[in-house]
Amino acid sequence: AGGAEGRAKKVGAAQAAEQTGATTVVAKKTPGTATAAKTAVPKARLAAVEPGELAVRPGEDPWTPEEVEEARAELQAEETRLREEITSSEQSLVGLMRDSGDGAGDDQADTGAKNITREHELALAANAREMLTQTERALERLDAGTYGLCENCGNPIGKARMQAFPRATLCVECKQKQERRY
Repeated sequence: AGGAEGRAKKVGAAQAAEQTGATTVVAKKTPGTATAAKTAVPKARLAAVEPGELAVRPGEDPWTPEEVEEARAELQAEETRLREEITSSEQSLVGLMRDSGDGAGDDQADTGAKNITREHELALAANAREMLTQTERALERLDAGTYGLCENCGNPIGKARMQAFPRATLCVECKQKQERRY
């Protein structure tokens, strides 16, 4: 009976691997006891790939060289804009920190307004840094040939989604699952 059960598990694992594109599928019996040697997410390719080789969903047209260059140019422009925004925010913060000094002669409202302004500028700078990191990762994935592949399940994200949101790292299904958890 144990041999038939083992064969059934292998067949099930083979079907799961075929559906997801995973090279190794490991069934976990208890959390944390088994780990996959390889994940469903493809590793970076050794050489740059041709634009037509970037991932697309079934039924979508392959990426053209012009579309890839348009995506790259948009990401590079965004990277430049974000770096400038971060520099500007940091300069503003230096001024705000210098002006917050001793607060002599300020009433409580002035002090509170300065604190709110400083916190707002810090939040803007942190957001710009996060977006810059995402943009840099998207450019790296574009160079590696993994642009357009979901980092969670390894399936294609979809060309239309990547054109609308070039920093996307998750397919719509995985993003929905992620948002439901929070």
